[in-house]
Amino acid sequence: MALSFDTLKHEWLVKFLEHRIADQRVIRLIQKWLNAGVLEDGKRMVSEIGTVQGGSISPLLANIYLHYVLDLWIEQWRKTKAKGDVLVVRFADDFIVGFQHRKEAEQLLDELRDRFAKFGLRLHPEKTRLIEFGRFATEDRKARGEGKPETFNFLGFTHCCGIDLKGKFTVIRKTMRSRLLKKLKAVNLELRQRRHQPINEQGRYVHALVSGHVRYYGVPFNSRAIRAFRAMVVRLWQKWLSRRSQRGYLTWDRMTCYLDRWVPPAVICHPYPSARFGG
Repeated sequence: MALSFDTLKHEWLVKFLEHRIADQRVIRLIQKWLNAGVLEDGKRMVSEIGTVQGGSISPLLANIYLHYVLDLWIEQWRKTKAKGDVLVVRFADDFIVGFQHRKEAEQLLDELRDRFAKFGLRLHPEKTRLIEFGRFATEDRKARGEGKPETFNFLGFTHCCGIDLKGKFTVIRKTMRSRLLKKLKAVNLELRQRRHQPINEQGRYVHALVSGHVRYYGVPFNSRAIRAFRAMVVRLWQKWLSRRSQRGYLTWDRMTCYLDRWVPPAVICHPYPSARFGG
């Protein structure tokens, strides 16, 4: 699920902040920032709802707002109304709620819409879905003559139902295809702009790029995607190095020297869930 904070109510936000901050000078400064507005086509636009898009403090205020509107409420809901297991994972304005019983999932979704409407929030219509997922989803759907369980995207990964090497159920995480293509497009433009820089400067950029990508996406069962990303970065780097001049084609032997020095290997960095949780 995902949220839109365009209609966040300032009066509720101030009440939540006063619950955490005793210094009224800080509260007044935040209120001034909320009322400052934004410039659009040279005109100052002021709104009594929502947070400033792109503002440095907007994510912090939105997170505080959502803590009171969602986190505390859903924890109380889980204790008083849920009879089965309920799992909640939230990062900023994206969150996932897992249920043992489908009826409870449908009940919470209805009550959640009413809860958010009270505080000027709304669920993203395209990113809010109710799907069947988990260790029994494949067998249950097969018994009903339905296809494979649906997948969902969260924090840059596509999550799928699968099995591990021991034949046990596990959640398989793969790099989102749209994120991968978008990133490679940005890398292509960046390497084009850097093509006349010294090799050492380009190498440091490529090393940071690949190592950062691998450290984040290097989860079990995602080795193919991180290897593909590394290979495409290498191909793009060679392409733009070869266009530094009309006779500047870079041979693969020369490129191999750069790879050995600047491009780290694409390896799995994170342990398997069974190792993390002692299973």
